[in-house]
Amino acid sequence: MPDRRSFLKALAATPIIGPLVPKLAAKPRRDYFKELGVRRILNAAGTYTMLTGSLMPEEVIDAWNYAARSFVVLDELHDAVGRRIAELLGAEAAMVTAGAASALTLGTAACITGKDPEKIRRLPNTEGMKNEVIIQKSHRFAYDHAVRNCGVKLVEVETVEELEAAINERTAMMLFLNLADPKGKIKREEFVALGKKHGIPTFNDAAADVPPVENLKKYIAMGFDLVTFSGGKGLRGPQSAGLLLGRKDLIEAARLNTCPHADTIGRGMKVNKEELLAMLVAVERYLSLDHEKEWRELERRAQTIVKAVSNIPTVQTEIVVPEIANHVPHVHIRWDAARLGLTPAEAKRRLREGDPSIEVTPSSDDVLVVNPWMLEPGETEIVARRLREVLRSGRHT
Repeated sequence: MPDRRSFLKALAATPIIGPLVPKLAAKPRRDYFKELGVRRILNAAGTYTMLTGSLMPEEVIDAWNYAARSFVVLDELHDAVGRRIAELLGAEAAMVTAGAASALTLGTAACITGKDPEKIRRLPNTEGMKNEVIIQKSHRFAYDHAVRNCGVKLVEVETVEELEAAINERTAMMLFLNLADPKGKIKREEFVALGKKHGIPTFNDAAADVPPVENLKKYIAMGFDLVTFSGGKGLRGPQSAGLLLGRKDLIEAARLNTCPHADTIGRGMKVNKEELLAMLVAVERYLSLDHEKEWRELERRAQTIVKAVSNIPTVQTEIVVPEIANHVPHVHIRWDAARLGLTPAEAKRRLREGDPSIEVTPSSDDVLVVNPWMLEPGETEIVARRLREVLRSGRHT
């Protein structure tokens, strides 16, 4: 019988890596949505928050995962990311926020408090502070609640004369909704000029106004003191992030009004290292895209939808590109509901309840609007086929 020394010697010469070590099977990935009973959808609607915005590209996901594996000093990263984004977009300063609504609150707070720690601590109690924000009546919108959070009064005006008459020692800011520019009597350039004339900061909410890519620099170059964009729409950054661009002093004040600073109105609007780094990479990526190629692909998708339904009786289609906000091709589909035995509302329900579940753009009862912007490769064809099936199945025989 061989002794122990001989056995160990023989064992050392044996190539145990491989044949004697079983190969570990790849661990199956969990299907979390399935476990939770949450259905996946094909997003033929657009970058709606209720549909979780946009999907982050691989480069952005890589940045998120990179950040998730390390600790840093949060303010140091905030500073570095803000400097880099400001350089890229031609702004004095920039910061990543917890979405565009957060940027509205923080930008407003900055205009009220500046860097005064006592004023920052007191918000939303604005007694003795500047606490009025001027806005055109036609620019009132659901998200102006994010401005009112700061304890301010919105003063509505319609004309230049009314705006100038409304300015007083309590005026903290002038708010502009980019989407509403065609509706208001005071256009962007004049609005900015009035702010400069009276020394009042102007804030442009351009949350959904990318594309076109030029908008990222346009409104700062125009002279707005603050501008916000959503991070989780056209930029395809994290849905929980946004951008606030503008004057250095106002961005510094906005930073003091939020996390990680305690006892501030924005303490709950936390932006961690993952959102910061992912948002930076999203901006870098978006600026480097071939935007003409991207546009041609969006047009192709819209035409695919049109062709799929164009020969169904009474169906009429139109490709519409909104002038401002969600500036991409949308397909408007109309038909004779009595002839087909199907209303647009019923068609939307069938698309939603089918397999796969498809969401289309919220719209009026007489039209079905499909926005293929957020569809992944191959999904446009699936949506086109399902639309055709739904419209044909509704027809009376």
